[in-house]
Amino acid sequence: VKFGGNAMVSQDLCSAVMSDITLLTQVGVKVVLVHGGGPEISSMLKRVGKVSEFVDGLRVTDEETSEIVQMVLAGKINKSLVAKLELLGGRAMGVCGMDGNLLKARMVDERLGYVGEIDKVNPTLIHDLLEKGYIPVVSTIGCDRQGNTFNINGDTAAACIAGALQAECLIMMTDIAGLLMDKDDPSTLIPQITVTEAKKLYDDHVISGGMIPKVDCCIEAIEKGVTHVVMMDGRVPHSILMELLTDEGAGTMVL
Repeated sequence: VKFGGNAMVSQDLCSAVMSDITLLTQVGVKVVLVHGGGPEISSMLKRVGKVSEFVDGLRVTDEETSEIVQMVLAGKINKSLVAKLELLGGRAMGVCGMDGNLLKARMVDERLGYVGEIDKVNPTLIHDLLEKGYIPVVSTIGCDRQGNTFNINGDTAAACIAGALQAECLIMMTDIAGLLMDKDDPSTLIPQITVTEAKKLYDDHVISGGMIPKVDCCIEAIEKGVTHVVMMDGRVPHSILMELLTDEGAGTMVL
């Protein structure tokens, strides 16, 4: 499950997601939670007097910003999600991409600073935690062989981790209902689509703007061996259970 955006900022929605994940774990589903934290990072940067700058949707990350990203993602957010899961009866363990060589990364573009793309995922640590009954809670910070730390896009990291685990399903929680034929009309939701059909929608400009990187991640996960990916609205309480436990499901399923 990739978790972020508005669902993370709202305490009620966050609690609903953590409740769903705990319930799934208790009935035998092995869940890995990968989280972002963009709004909280921006808030902390503002508090220390730094202006957030973005290029092509990616946060420009100088050395000071990289330290703050690490503190917020691997510290405050990661541990608060672990605490919520534990309070609900789950057994959770917070890790970041630097733990156990989970995410090996390299610099994407010097203009962006310490923003990384993933070279390799080593899923051994996650397998070990799952086997012992824990819910791994992963913050998306990676490092290279020189010890440099990199901020990694959460959607990209979730796709790569799901692929390395050969997951049955990747659930991408977003701030929209799913993939829409008309981005301004929620009633045009596409409930199911194949990778081939999705690629055609790029050419038709149905997938454009901010949807491009999200759909790219869905396709990447499928191509890495994930059985199916669901892009759903994280603002709807218990949307994970609606997807996994009902015939109608929620959001858009990519096959």
